[in-house]
Amino acid sequence: MSDTSDTVKKDAVATANAASAEDPTAAAASATVVDPRLLVREEGYKGYITEFKRKVKGGELGSLPVVAGLIVIGIIFQAQNSRFLSADNLSNISYYLSATGMLAIGLVFVLLLGEIDLSVGSVSGLASTLFAVFVVNHGMNGWLALVLTIITGIGIGALHGFFFARIGVPAFVVTLAGFLGWNGLMLWLLGSSGTINIPDQGPVHLLGQGSFFMDQSIAGAYILAALGVASLAYGSLVEQRRRKAAGVPFRPTSEIGLRVGLLAVAAFVTAYVLNSSAGVSNSLVIFLASLVIVDFVLRRTPYGRKVFAVGGGIEAARRAGINVSMIRITVFAISGGFAAVGGMFFAGQTQSATLNAGGGNTLMLAIAAAVIGGTSLFGGRGTVWSALLGMLVIQSIQTGLDLLNMNTSIQYMITGGVLLGAVVIDSVSRKSQKASGRG
Repeated sequence: MSDTSDTVKKDAVATANAASAEDPTAAAASATVVDPRLLVREEGYKGYITEFKRKVKGGELGSLPVVAGLIVIGIIFQAQNSRFLSADNLSNISYYLSATGMLAIGLVFVLLLGEIDLSVGSVSGLASTLFAVFVVNHGMNGWLALVLTIITGIGIGALHGFFFARIGVPAFVVTLAGFLGWNGLMLWLLGSSGTINIPDQGPVHLLGQGSFFMDQSIAGAYILAALGVASLAYGSLVEQRRRKAAGVPFRPTSEIGLRVGLLAVAAFVTAYVLNSSAGVSNSLVIFLASLVIVDFVLRRTPYGRKVFAVGGGIEAARRAGINVSMIRITVFAISGGFAAVGGMFFAGQTQSATLNAGGGNTLMLAIAAAVIGGTSLFGGRGTVWSALLGMLVIQSIQTGLDLLNMNTSIQYMITGGVLLGAVVIDSVSRKSQKASGRG
C-alpha cells in the first residue's frame, strides 16, 4: 500500500473520529465529505470494481454502451457475411470514418455548450470548393491553399459565434442560415459544370491516397502503434510522479503497466490487421492525432475547463469570472475550422470538389457520431473520443449493410434508431445522476 494512500486514509479516519467524539451529526456529515473516488485505490483492483458498480448505479455509463454496441454490431454482421471482419473491410472502415469524424470533433465542442451547429456540412463543402478554386483556377500552391481554406473555415465559425454570443441570435437559426448561405456560395463557385477535379498531389494526395510514413510500407503502422504505447507509458509515469510530489492519490505502477499492456495489444493487433490490407492511411493518423491534441486541450487546459463550465451552467460560469461570449465565439470557430479540415478530407478521397460535397446526410452523421459516442445533447458532459466511437458505430453499420446489399433507406433507419437509443441512454443517465444527488 502506498504512503500517500495511507496518509489519505488516516486523515479521513481521524476527521471522522474527531467529529464523532464531539457530535454524531457532525460525524455523519464528515463521512459524506470524503469522496469515495479518492480512496478507491485503497482496495486495489477490487476497489475499481466497486467504483464501477457505483458509477453504473448512478447513471455514469461512459463509453460502455458504445463499446457493447460495437461488439454486437461485429457479431451480427460477421454472422451474416464473413468478410465483415476481414482486413480489407476493417481498412475501409478506418479510412472512410476520418472525414466525417473531423466534423464530429468540432461538433463535440459545440455540444458541450448545449448548442448545435447545422452549418458544418456546408462549410466542409465550401472548403473543398475554395481549395479547388485556389489550386486549379488560380494556380496557388497546394499547402498555402490548405492554410487559407482552414482559416476561412475558422472565420466562418467565428462569425456564427459572434451572431450567437454578441447579437443574441439562437445558434440554431444562425447556423441554419449558414447551412443555406454557404451551400449557395459553394454552388456559385462551382459554376455550371458542378465539379472541379483536383490534381492528386500535395495535400490531396496526403489526405486521400497516401499511407502513414511511406506509401506501401508496413513500417508506418507499427511505428504509430509504438508511439502511442510509449506516449501513454511516459504520460502516465509523469503524472504518477507529479501526483506523488503533490501528496494526492495516484495510479499504482501495476495499474499503469496493465493499461499500457492493454493498449499495446490493441494497437499492434490493429496495425497487423491494417497492414494485411492497405496499411494505415494518413487521414486516419491525422484524425487520431487531432483527437489526442483536442482531448488534451479539453481535459488539461484552463480553456477546456471553461468550455465545460459554460456548458454546465452559464450563469455560474459568469459569476466565476469566465468570459462566456469569448468561449462561445471560439467554440464555433473551432467547429468551423474542423469542418474545413473535414472538407479537405472529402476532397482528398474524391480528388475533386463537387455539388455533393458536404451534402446529403453528412451533417446528420456528424451530429449522430458525437451523440452516439457519448457527448450529451444537454451540454457540460462528453469527451472528444466520442467522435471516434460514434464514427466507428456509424461506419460499421454502413459498411456491414453494404456487404449485405441493403438499401440506403435501411441504413438511415438503423442509424436513426441507434441515435435515438443513444439520446435515450443519455436522458436516463442524467435522471439517474440527479436521483443519486450527482446531477
